[in-house]
Amino acid sequence: MDAAQVRVAIDGRELSFPAGLTVLQALRMSGIKVPTLCHDDRLAPVGECWACAVELVPATGLPAHHRPACREPLLDGCSIRTDGAALDEFRRNLLEQLATRAAPDEMERFPDKALHQALREFDILPRADASPPEAIDVSHPHIRVDMERCIACRRCVRICEDLQGESVWHVFGRGETLRVATGGGVPLAESPCVGCGACVDTCPTAALTDASAWREPPATTWTRTVCPYCGVGCVLDIGTADDRIVATRPALDGPSNKGHLCVKGRYAYDYVDADDRVCAPMLRRDGQWQRATWDQAIAFAAEGLRRIVSEHGPDAVGVLGSARATNEENYLIQKFARVAIGTNNVDCCARVCHTPSAAALKHMLGTGAGTNSFDDIEQARTLLVVGANPLENHPVVGARIRQRAKHGAHLIVIDPRRTGLAGIADIHLAPQPGTNVPLFNALAHVLLAEDLVDHAFVDARVDGLGTFASFIQAWTPERAAALCGVPADDIRRAARLYAQERPAMCLHGLGVTEHLQGTQGVMALIDLALLTGNLGLAGTGINPLRGQNNVQGAAVMGCEPGTLTGSQRLADARARFETAWGVPLPRSRGLNVLEMMDAARSGALKALYVIGFDVLASLANATETAKSLERLELVIVQDLFLNETARRSGHVFLPAVSSFEKDGTFMNSERRIQRVRQALTPRGQARSDAETLCRLVNALGRGAWFSRHRAEDVWDEVRSAWPAVAGIDYTRIDQQGLQWPCRGPDDPGTALLHAEHFAHGKRAVLERIDYQPTTEYTTAQFPFLLTTGRNLHQFNVGTMTGRTGQQLLRPTDTLDMHPYDAGQLGLDDGTQVRVASRHGQAALRLRITDAVAPGQLFASFHDPARALNQVTSPVRDCVTSAPEYKVVAVCVTPA
Repeated sequence: MDAAQVRVAIDGRELSFPAGLTVLQALRMSGIKVPTLCHDDRLAPVGECWACAVELVPATGLPAHHRPACREPLLDGCSIRTDGAALDEFRRNLLEQLATRAAPDEMERFPDKALHQALREFDILPRADASPPEAIDVSHPHIRVDMERCIACRRCVRICEDLQGESVWHVFGRGETLRVATGGGVPLAESPCVGCGACVDTCPTAALTDASAWREPPATTWTRTVCPYCGVGCVLDIGTADDRIVATRPALDGPSNKGHLCVKGRYAYDYVDADDRVCAPMLRRDGQWQRATWDQAIAFAAEGLRRIVSEHGPDAVGVLGSARATNEENYLIQKFARVAIGTNNVDCCARVCHTPSAAALKHMLGTGAGTNSFDDIEQARTLLVVGANPLENHPVVGARIRQRAKHGAHLIVIDPRRTGLAGIADIHLAPQPGTNVPLFNALAHVLLAEDLVDHAFVDARVDGLGTFASFIQAWTPERAAALCGVPADDIRRAARLYAQERPAMCLHGLGVTEHLQGTQGVMALIDLALLTGNLGLAGTGINPLRGQNNVQGAAVMGCEPGTLTGSQRLADARARFETAWGVPLPRSRGLNVLEMMDAARSGALKALYVIGFDVLASLANATETAKSLERLELVIVQDLFLNETARRSGHVFLPAVSSFEKDGTFMNSERRIQRVRQALTPRGQARSDAETLCRLVNALGRGAWFSRHRAEDVWDEVRSAWPAVAGIDYTRIDQQGLQWPCRGPDDPGTALLHAEHFAHGKRAVLERIDYQPTTEYTTAQFPFLLTTGRNLHQFNVGTMTGRTGQQLLRPTDTLDMHPYDAGQLGLDDGTQVRVASRHGQAALRLRITDAVAPGQLFASFHDPARALNQVTSPVRDCVTSAPEYKVVAVCVTPA
């Protein structure tokens, strides 16, 4: 027998199993079901309820005894009995006692709860009366709490602690007085609960349930798909009834989420049927939006585009793809720009967030994507989190980082604010906004000055050490400290930790990229990884946390002016695509979205076709963006709602569908291609972006080049155009996604890039990045530096979350200010204030918090009514033109 197998007897049958299983796992593999009440596969087994007890004979000649199957290791030669009079009586007695914690209507409403299942299997009637209203906590918009139904299994306590890490639920008392409640017994809405729903998932009774389950019918169909929010790529199951979403739940085998979701992925889906969703085409006539037929809207858009191209040339048109659209749709979008219009003026919202990461990674390592996988978090000894707040912006990954830190990994956080992870970090470096490059250079200085360089790695794979060492010699920690405000000794401590406690994994966010030196800031981080050998190994790498569900895919599909599908440079791949598409590609350089706004303002750009991207609400320096849009002769908006761009400047509105109403694929931050599946019928006359594009190209007379619009067919065209995904077909990713490169049918995909060589060759070159200060600076008139970003409960400009129950958790944006500054200005918490910069102003409510440093402010931008981007500056990244959202000088006065 194979050494990796154990042989056992189960109910008289001789069976063999892989070593290392528990008895419960073996029973499930054998198709034998025993009740479990305290067990959850995501948690370490504790065997407290004993509902899964079996009769176990450890080895021949030893006496039999009862043991909980969930925590008992499966031993070679053991004998297991799962039924019999004694076991049946034991389980029945246990369940008879617990029947007082279940009511008949709850059994019907929640048939999948573990206790309810067990009671049905043993024909035991529930014996609980309805709970009194005062015993039920409905303070939270998403979770209903009824501890009259609690059986003290502690699953909620353990999953909140061990998976999410919030420690909302606590055990009080012992024995018969034992009870589970929030800390201090406060209502759930007043607790630290982040609304992830893990406690609801794990609860075996109706003690913790989704609030929506009490007003919606049970799901009749479940469809597996991918979350439409951030770039983590959580896999979830959508429960529908009567063609409506009534529930969601995390997929236990989701590669990146592993049975977990955040509050948005779990509960923020009501936007699909929001009252103001636009489900029919519209045209603006006499200054008013009026309903139109599809034929009318398409004809109007096509005629406008045809006229502008005829009169001004194809480069008078700009096309914007969408991070919310599928890979297949974004492929068609960039093909539409280049083939149907004849321009390279195509871009997407990656420009305003992570194009700097892609450009830096492409330039230095050969591939503009994250180097490692989320699973590497659990393999890292040190985690370096830079300019990111994953507990709020990528909550599932944030929870994994926090759990890894709790279990022994070192944590370094670089962020101006004291974020949740900064509060538990070994070292928190809080640089003055706009001074990342001096700080990163000082870290590199320490690596060389103290000989913390991995010389074997550098000798084998890195060039330019000599010239880099000469350059970095001037960037002492003391010099950097004077610029960025971080103590020199702390810089030294962080450099030593990153270099010595390896493998060290770097994860960064928009706090690195959305700066004048955003691209160069990422390059400086790559320098640190190259110097220490923290590349090409598990638990290492440079890993951007992508902000939207498919922002990585939108850019990689070719929604950028200088690249084609697969981020292949236009100059390099032109001939191959011309052969594949049968048409010459445009020769012009192409404009990115910021350059499109400049061209519109100057009169050179005449038309903009924008898909799933609210340009006016998203771009910095919104006043100037509005002026640019107003000068356009034709603005075609394709979206779910009349967004701010459509309201102010649109001429044609084409109704799109949500990701729940179509098929395709998304690409997450770790390069994983995953299936998106249709769970709902498209609402009204709304159509997928692919179908709408094909209608438009037919009207333009270019339909012969767009014969494919079915998602799988388009993906097969992508595979033929981009060799790195040739091995990823729909059949292979039906159950679980694959990471590119994946070049053939037998290729398992690539979880780790640059293991033996870089994408562009065997050696990488260190970059010397000098400091270029931002033009935003404080004065007596503008004494504060404002940083913008996201929060847990809302998403981007609120297009989706603003139409869900998330509004009850975070109804609008606030301005965060340190207590000292608020005291100096005589401002109270909750005061309505006016925040003004050299570029514009906005009104927000003040939130006083010591998470920001004196002299610094923070605000999110989710509420279009606040229009915070009127305040942000026109400064752009010096390499990619990404806006500098992260630093602007402002003043604050009472509104």
